[in-house]
Amino acid sequence: MKFLAWFFSAFGLAALAIFVWTPSPPRDAGDLCRIFEEHRGWHRAAKRAEERWGLPVHVAMAFIHQESSFRAHARPPRQYLFGVIPGPRPSTALGYAQAVNGTWEQYKRATGHSSARRTDFADAVDFIGWYNQHSQRASGIARDDVFRLYLAYHEGNGGYGAGSWESKPWLIDVSRRVEANAERYRMQYERCRGDG
Repeated sequence: MKFLAWFFSAFGLAALAIFVWTPSPPRDAGDLCRIFEEHRGWHRAAKRAEERWGLPVHVAMAFIHQESSFRAHARPPRQYLFGVIPGPRPSTALGYAQAVNGTWEQYKRATGHSSARRTDFADAVDFIGWYNQHSQRASGIARDDVFRLYLAYHEGNGGYGAGSWESKPWLIDVSRRVEANAERYRMQYERCRGDG
């Protein structure tokens, strides 16, 4: 009995520690410089990912804004049976980048980063850089074509190549929004690029 009490106490403390030490979303997600003032480590991580994969900082940050609103433990909402009984989630997406299990495992194998976590900002922004470099090569999408990069990110490169997005006007709207947000972040980033 004492072991169970100890186990649940330790488990509870570990869970609490994860949430206490997880950075909160930025107060002003609409201003990239303010995001980086509040979370200086995010700026360093985004710059490292840009150097490694060639995806501009402002593009990666626009993806994270869209995918998780900068929430480390973001997940797709559950579906409810009869409006009250919690059911399964529509996908295994998790974390800042909303990466699904299979693609996250591919990333870890490809990069040799076996301890990468989707709830760690540096790992998530590196994943986005890696995935978008793959989209540039696999689907021939230009590095600065945020609209198409996001479509390939959302649908996968196979789905993008097959045109699965063409019958999804809502996704086209979301991709345009990510593109506009990336452009706004790009202009803001001009004033704080050298900080951090």
